[in-house]
Amino acid sequence: MSDEATFFLPVKDYCRRDLITCNCNDSIIVAAEKMRDNNVSSLIACDDENQPIGIMTDRDLRNKVVAGKIDSATVKVSKVMTTPVLSVTEDDTLFEVLYQMSRNRIHRVGVVDRNNELVGLINESDIIRLQNRSPQRLLQAIDDATSSSDLKKVYQDNEQLVVFLSRNGVRTGDLVKMISLLNDQISEKLISLLKQGRFKGLGVKNAFMVLGSEGRRDQTLKTDQDNAMIIADDASDEDIAIIEEFSEILINTLIEIGVPECPGGIMAKNPFWRRSLSNWKETIDSWIGSPSGENILNFSMFSDMRVICGDNALGAQLQDYVVKVAAENSIFLAKMAQNICRFPPPLGMFGQIKTMSNGDYAGMMDLKKGGIFALTEGVKILALSAGMLGGGTHERLAYLQQQEILSDAQVSDIEASFNLLTFLRLRGQVDSAAAGREITNHIFPGSLDRVEKGRLKLALEVVKSFQGMLKQHFQLDMLRN
Repeated sequence: MSDEATFFLPVKDYCRRDLITCNCNDSIIVAAEKMRDNNVSSLIACDDENQPIGIMTDRDLRNKVVAGKIDSATVKVSKVMTTPVLSVTEDDTLFEVLYQMSRNRIHRVGVVDRNNELVGLINESDIIRLQNRSPQRLLQAIDDATSSSDLKKVYQDNEQLVVFLSRNGVRTGDLVKMISLLNDQISEKLISLLKQGRFKGLGVKNAFMVLGSEGRRDQTLKTDQDNAMIIADDASDEDIAIIEEFSEILINTLIEIGVPECPGGIMAKNPFWRRSLSNWKETIDSWIGSPSGENILNFSMFSDMRVICGDNALGAQLQDYVVKVAAENSIFLAKMAQNICRFPPPLGMFGQIKTMSNGDYAGMMDLKKGGIFALTEGVKILALSAGMLGGGTHERLAYLQQQEILSDAQVSDIEASFNLLTFLRLRGQVDSAAAGREITNHIFPGSLDRVEKGRLKLALEVVKSFQGMLKQHFQLDMLRN
């Protein structure tokens, strides 16, 4: 396996399990002596029941103790430690570690097992050897960026990295997660750069949200941007004017960087997708009150909301409202399910895969419209009807399985189908990117070998079966068109 591919190995293969701990009530000097004696740069601080509650690092000693002129002989570790300990799971990838380190500007991350017990620690030096063409380099490049042109170069390199890692056997799920996390990081860095200029202090009266596949973290290559802005109800006219200007500059700069513009205009620079909290609630009510195709699409897009920056409380209030009105309007959810069932998978009478007969995509099939859309949207509606908003398709499936809305067998089939369709979609996009062709959601089924073609047919049959399940669950036969 290449060095690059090791970024996607589980953390459990790299973390240090010989944890050196101290009691949070120990004096700083006692803890520092333990760090010196064990030649470590950090200690896990535990309570009297030996449960980890914080971490004290050499940076804490430098910045808080020495520079702060604290008496290390009398002051306790609890006064200078960082809490809580940021952590990843044993099964997370090394890229997730790098992402957490970069986002939180830390140099070490705790590792927990399935019971959420701290079992290890991993620091920057453990993975510093991974260099050159790697996610670490891109994360560092984002961190070091001082202009939008720097971020544009990173965005271009991201596409090349996906091509390279895909060619080296990195799993599709890990690549999709990497794409989403890097896109998040690029957006956050751009916002940070804008806030260094005329938009200082921005974020108190607003929240910038991503929607759709970006909100679910289900992105592949060249996914259109879908986003929106929430403005606090008590924002002044001056606040609103600054937020409007910021939104336009932010979205236009993202387009300049290379993030494709949404053809439907679902972007925060457009007034329709930039509203006050109370106005958003009124808009959601109007969508539900008139379930047209456009309103269903807008509500569905909004149901994937995820705050990237700003006031998280605004996003949380709006999320709670969406869950509340969804629970009160089962007919609207049924209309959403009915809309999904209007797009059957491209299977012929005898199970053959149907392709487009003419035009630019003759002989091809659209994987998104032909299957991925029905799975992601159907799972989302089921989860929303059960009170869950947020998360990706896999997280929603796990929730539906836990709530016994979907059986273990159904979840297994849907996951396998979704994974295959996403794999074929990303592979087709990687091939197009490598050849300099347009990146789309289309593939040539005729180019697949017999095994892959058979698996694709099975995946589309699962989509068809899932649509049948939606019809039964939401009693669509009793629903008026």
